[in-house]
Formats: sequence, structure tokens, C-alpha cells
Amino acid sequence: MKTYIHINRMHFYAYHGIDPQENIVGNNYIVDLKLYVPFEPAMRSDSLSNTVNYANVYKEIAVIMSTPSRLLENVAGRIITTLQARFPKIKGGELSIYKETPPISGKIDSVGVIVEW
Repeated sequence: MKTYIHINRMHFYAYHGIDPQENIVGNNYIVDLKLYVPFEPAMRSDSLSNTVNYANVYKEIAVIMSTPSRLLENVAGRIITTLQARFPKIKGGELSIYKETPPISGKIDSVGVIVEW
């Protein structure tokens, strides 16, 4: 059995980007996270100690999103590194970060990066 925790559509206002204007006005970001966590023991025990507290995962991501980076790739790397260090029960996952209405000529809803590890 493979078990996952999915935290869907976390919304942040942050200041990531290579354009200096992005660092001043900021933008809306959406983060999706799918964590591979073998939580079968929690299914039997009903104990938080046998899984990952997703409220704490959200708090870690919020801190990282509040620290500006030039590249979404860097933000993704910082999130994954932090989650792996703080939550050893996480065995892998998939992370998506989207910047809404990016400063690009043309009509674009969002741009983003996806990392599977």
C-alpha cells in the first residue's frame, strides 16, 4: 500500500522573481504538495505520532514562501530540503509552485515548477 498526504492549493502572497518590480509589489502563489508518507500505523492507531502533522508542514512552507528568491526552482529546492530535514517520515513526494498572472507579455494565468522526489 502506498499512502500520501495531499495539501492542495495553499495560497501565499510573496516576493519571488527576477524582475525588480516583483520584489516590490509581489504576487499571488499557489503551492500543491503530495507527500509520500507510510502512515499505515496511523490508520490503525489513530495517533498523530504515526504520521506527519500537515499543519506543521504548512507552517514550514509559509516561512519559506515569505523569504524572497529570484527563481521558483530555488523556492522548490528550499521547501523540499526543509521538509526532508524536519519530517523524517516523508519518503518522497511531488511539489508544484505556481505564480499567478506572471509579468510576461500575453495572457497567462500562471507559470510554475513541478518537482517529484
